[in-house]
Amino acid sequence: MRLLHDPMKTRASFDDPDLVSCAGLVPVMAVAERCGLADLSGEHVRIGAKCGVNADLKVGCLVAGMAAGADSIDDMGVLRHGAVEELFGGVRAPSTLGSFLRSFTWGNVRQLEKVNRMLLARLAGAAPLLPGGDVLAFIDMDSMQKRVYGHAKQGAGFGHTKIQGKSLLVRGLNALAAVVSTPLAAPVIAATRLRGGTAHSARGAASLAAEAIGTARQAGCTGQIVFRIDSAYYSAAVLGSIRAAGACFSVTVRMDARIRTAIASIGEDAWIPVTYPRAIWDADQNRLISDAEVAEVPYTAFTSKKGKAITARLIVRRVRDLNRKAAGGQDELFTIWRYHAVFTDSPFEMIQAEAQHRDHAIVEQVFADCNDGPLAHLPSGRFPANAAWLTLTAICHNLTRAAGCLASAFHAKARGATIRGHLISVAARIARHGRGHIILHLPEGWHRETDWMSLFEAATGPPAPAA
Repeated sequence: MRLLHDPMKTRASFDDPDLVSCAGLVPVMAVAERCGLADLSGEHVRIGAKCGVNADLKVGCLVAGMAAGADSIDDMGVLRHGAVEELFGGVRAPSTLGSFLRSFTWGNVRQLEKVNRMLLARLAGAAPLLPGGDVLAFIDMDSMQKRVYGHAKQGAGFGHTKIQGKSLLVRGLNALAAVVSTPLAAPVIAATRLRGGTAHSARGAASLAAEAIGTARQAGCTGQIVFRIDSAYYSAAVLGSIRAAGACFSVTVRMDARIRTAIASIGEDAWIPVTYPRAIWDADQNRLISDAEVAEVPYTAFTSKKGKAITARLIVRRVRDLNRKAAGGQDELFTIWRYHAVFTDSPFEMIQAEAQHRDHAIVEQVFADCNDGPLAHLPSGRFPANAAWLTLTAICHNLTRAAGCLASAFHAKARGATIRGHLISVAARIARHGRGHIILHLPEGWHRETDWMSLFEAATGPPAPAA
C-alpha cells in the first residue's frame, strides 16, 4: 500500500463536531443500560465523600472509557471528543472521575464488587455468555502481582511473581481473581480482590471462592461446578469453603512427605499411559512433553486439623525424567520419574479429571487480556481507588465479552483487544433525522460490518422474549 497524494500537500484538521472514533460504544453501553449497570451502581454504591455523588453516571463513564481502550484516568478523555456528547449524557471529565475514584473507601469497593456480581448474572441472561453452564462449568482462581513504580502507592510491597518462567520478587500490588467458563464459552470474571503487595496467595481466597461460586450459580451455572486452583490454595479453609458452597475442587498439591508416601503406594500395574494431542511445555526440563502415565489413589488431607480432614482422590501424573548425560554415553540404570499430583473430588473419571485440571491456565489468559487493556496500570496512589479500578476492569471485561457473544461466534471467544478493534473503535459520523432520530454513518466496506450490525440490532432492538 502507498500514499496516492503528496504528503507535503496533505493537511489534517481536528474540526468535525459530528464524528466519533468509537461508535461501538453505542451498542456496548446499550447492553450495559439494558442490564441495569447505572441502576445497580446508583442503588448499591453509596459514597459519603463530596466527590462520590452520581455514582450511576461516573461508574458508567469509567466502564465506557475502559471499553474504548483507556488504561489510565487521563485516558478517560477519550469520551470527550466530537459528537460523543450527542450520543451519551452525563459524560464527566477525567479529573472528576479521578476524584470519584479517590473518594472510595474499602466498604465502597465491596459495594462495587456486588454490582459486578449482580451485573454478570444479568448479562448472562441477556447474552449467551455461559452456554452449557447448566451441565458443567469451571471456576479458576489465581493471583497476579501487578507491578507498580511510584513511591506513593498505598499497599505496595515486594511479592513473588513469574517472568518468563522464573520466580522473582516484584514490588507491586496483589490482585486475586476468580473466572467462570464452560467447555463452550470463554471466561468471565466472577470476583476480584486487591491485596497488599506482600500478601500471600491464599489471603482472602476462601471467602472469594464462596463468592465466585454463588455468582456462577446466579449467572446460570446450575450444573456441576469444578473449582480449579494451584498449590498456593491447598488448605483446609479454601477446600472446605468450596465444598460448603456445593462445588467440587481440583487442586495441585505440594510434594511433601505424606504425598510422596501416597505416591509410593501406587502399584506399578496401576499406571495408565496417556498421549497428549497437544504437547505440554515442561519449564523444568525446557522441552515439550506429549507422553506420560497417570494413576490415582485415595488420600485424606489435613488429618492434623481436628474436624477438617478431607478424603478424596489423588490423581498423579508422572513423566520420564530426561537423561541429560545420555549423549555422553552414560545411559540410565533405572527410570527416573517426575511427579505432578492433583487432589480432587471431581466425579469425572481419572484421565478426564486430570486433563480438565491442566486447563486451569485459562485464568492466565484472562490476566493477560486485562493487562493488555484497562489493567495496564493501577492509576492511583490510593489503595481503595486501585481496588475499585480492578473491579471496574472486571465489569468492563464481562460487558465486552457479552457484546462479543451478541456479535458473532468468533467474537464470543475473541480477546478483548480484538473486540475493541473490530467492534468498538470504529469511526462514525452522526446525522440527525426527524424528531430525535440519529443515524450513525460508519465506514463503507468495514470488514466486520455484519458482526457490528448483529451487535447493534441485538443491543438496541426490542428485548428478547423471556425464556
